Amino acid sequence: MIIRPLQRKEIPLIWQIDRREVIHNIYHLRDGEFVLVPDYFDMQGWPPGEAEHYTLILINCFDCGGTFWGAFENGKLVGTGVLESKFIGAKHDTLQLKFLHVSSSQRKQGLGTKLFKLAVEKARSLGARKLYISATPSENTINYYTRLGCVLATEIDPELFALEPEDIHLEYIISD
Repeated sequence: MIIRPLQRKEIPLIWQIDRREVIHNIYHLRDGEFVLVPDYFDMQGWPPGEAEHYTLILINCFDCGGTFWGAFENGKLVGTGVLESKFIGAKHDTLQLKFLHVSSSQRKQGLGTKLFKLAVEKARSLGARKLYISATPSENTINYYTRLGCVLATEIDPELFALEPEDIHLEYIISD
């Protein structure tokens, strides 16, 4: 496995990541608490149109100074992490973890955690105090982020919430 910075021209490779997952439960927020609710989704990959829509967003992120990492196995992209460069929050001390995806065959082997830690270290080096994560509400995703130490965001970014109102908005406090 090789983890290295992604180049701009490699951004379309992100859609090679195998996003398959069967989801049995999702989280909702009720009175500031996680509530696990049965719900079934058989994700067979990226939803139609998502690659076209998000490629432009990711290219813009790259062009504005975002940091992209790619994890390659046998020359194929199997994981990616993307850190936004624009500071958000009332104190302008937060950077968004814009994207973190790992192919289904590579999950639960530490790759996502390596990509997450790279984002934390880069954010720290840029002076960020927090990471903001707009996370898919699936049980596996939320459990993953909470195991890493992420908690409910104390300050919800209105722009990101408007884009993903069904997501669970989390933050990770970056220690010194």
